[in-house]
Amino acid sequence: MLAAVLSSGCVSGPGSQADGDKLAVVVSILPQAQFVEKIGGDKIKAIVLIPPGAEPHDYEPKASQLAEISNARMYAILGSGIPFETVWLDKIRAVNDKMEIVNTSEGADLISGDPHAWLSPKQAMVMVENIYQALAKLDPENRDYYYNNKESYMNELRSLDSDIESTIRESGKTSFMVFHPAWGYYARDYGLDMMSIEEEGKEPSPSDIEKSIKEAREKGIKVVFVEPQFSQAGAKAIADELGGTVVAVDPLAKDYLQNMRKVTEAFTGA
Repeated sequence: MLAAVLSSGCVSGPGSQADGDKLAVVVSILPQAQFVEKIGGDKIKAIVLIPPGAEPHDYEPKASQLAEISNARMYAILGSGIPFETVWLDKIRAVNDKMEIVNTSEGADLISGDPHAWLSPKQAMVMVENIYQALAKLDPENRDYYYNNKESYMNELRSLDSDIESTIRESGKTSFMVFHPAWGYYARDYGLDMMSIEEEGKEPSPSDIEKSIKEAREKGIKVVFVEPQFSQAGAKAIADELGGTVVAVDPLAKDYLQNMRKVTEAFTGA
């Protein structure tokens, strides 16, 4: 697929823009699109590589997406170890070697082996600052515009952060159970214990499942949280054993602010 794009004549310099005069910025996942769009406003066009509903661990971009990348000025990578970027970054560079690669997790408090840094607003604020700095450097004429937008969005993120802290504190919740361990940053940064059924991307063994059920019963947990991108069959079997339910929480929703409030309500209300 990559060879087809390179040989098709689709690759062009970063000066050509796919959407008028807008600066094209590539991101890996939908939540990053909000980060970029909140800062860039009407000056940028976000190109999302992993579409809604896709499984981010093994997604392969289409030839049409790689062709679109050829017009981009910047790729704001997560930089936290997401498998998609590990596999595809060098191939994407080959499509547009003049595109600026920005590690949005630089300076974030990363957890080894866990790529889901954006799922804590505390780490998301680091990402937003890095995106602003990159846009201001790439397009200095609009630095003030980007700065004002960034500060406005940062205020929203600070408010979200404060609301999550107070909601968790008032709820008295100390733990929650998930099938796939995507919420480690959220749990760590807000003082919660994330109990994960799946570990290191491996399907749980019967003994793992038995252990998870025992721990859940000890802590009075009745809800198993799942991601809509994955099968819910295993989680449902465990929830049935607990006499509980399965609830979907989406780590890849585009409206980051709204989604994180929704997720917090789900975790504290379970």
